[in-house]
Amino acid sequence: MIRCRLLTLVMLTTITIIQCPTAVLADERDGRLDIYFIDVEGGAANLIVTPANESILIDSGYPDNNGRDRDRILDVVRNVAALERIDHAVVSHWHLDHYGNHASLAAEITIGQFWDRGIPDALQEDKDFETRIADYRSASQNESNTLRAGDSFLLDSNGTPLRVKVMTASREVVTNSGPPNPHASKHEPQPEDTSDNAASVSLLFTFGDFKYLTCGDLTWNVEAELVTPNNPLGTVDLFMVTHHGLPTSNNPALVHAIDPTIAVMCNGPTKGGHEQTIATLKGVKSLQQWYQLHRNVNLDDTAQAPAEFIANCEPTVNCEGIWVKASVAPDAKSYTVQIGEEGKVRTYVTRER
Repeated sequence: MIRCRLLTLVMLTTITIIQCPTAVLADERDGRLDIYFIDVEGGAANLIVTPANESILIDSGYPDNNGRDRDRILDVVRNVAALERIDHAVVSHWHLDHYGNHASLAAEITIGQFWDRGIPDALQEDKDFETRIADYRSASQNESNTLRAGDSFLLDSNGTPLRVKVMTASREVVTNSGPPNPHASKHEPQPEDTSDNAASVSLLFTFGDFKYLTCGDLTWNVEAELVTPNNPLGTVDLFMVTHHGLPTSNNPALVHAIDPTIAVMCNGPTKGGHEQTIATLKGVKSLQQWYQLHRNVNLDDTAQAPAEFIANCEPTVNCEGIWVKASVAPDAKSYTVQIGEEGKVRTYVTRER
């Protein structure tokens, strides 16, 4: 049975009415907001499923490798989240470990709309960009939607309000409003980052009182521009550690300002999960735990998350590709985090705001 729904992803100034099939009817869902962190070996793939069963895939991991990352995403989409389509596919920025499988996914499963920061004519750090972006243009039929800092969207959620706001895109940041950031002085300016990392799209999801922030590979100086001298983000409950946990990102002026309760690091066995970033996380006042998609094989076990909070402990050649899932209660007053199908389900309380 197919049910028509209003408001697929709607900018507050524009309402679009579409018809779209869903794998599970909205009134059959349990009203939770589900957030999956899919293991793509140090790339990024983040699947969000709303209470109305609307799906948003942010980034898609590395291409090639015999379809490894594409197949891991499809497994979560089809077999874990029980979806028949991806409603929205978002690209945070134009590095291959973030948009590498958008085209191959589109060949395997229906994708409703594509979203990105706008397609540049060239990318200085990628000599093959012209060829690679052609596949993306073809998959999106050259009709992807451009996200800009300040854009705000309302998603159908069957009750508890669910919104997403674009906080950064193409090196632009939202207006620096909000309360003064008491951690602003922790910013120490770094040399300008001219790579596309600094142009990453950052998204702030708000579901009732629950807040989730994901910033792609946004780098140090733009992070500071976003949250100094004022903090327009506020505090968050869940934070996807930026840039796989690399120290060129995760400026303490931002990380300490958002003061997350839980953080998830999408690192690989040898990429990210850096001790400097972990030290920054350890300094967060409200942090109860951080999860890692991978054990950093080059870092002592005592310097990273405890083993029960690491999804994959083996090198890539032996990796099972286990995911991490956060699931927010229908009233958004609490949420759970678990590692894989068999992982222990831990419950956390949404902070009061």
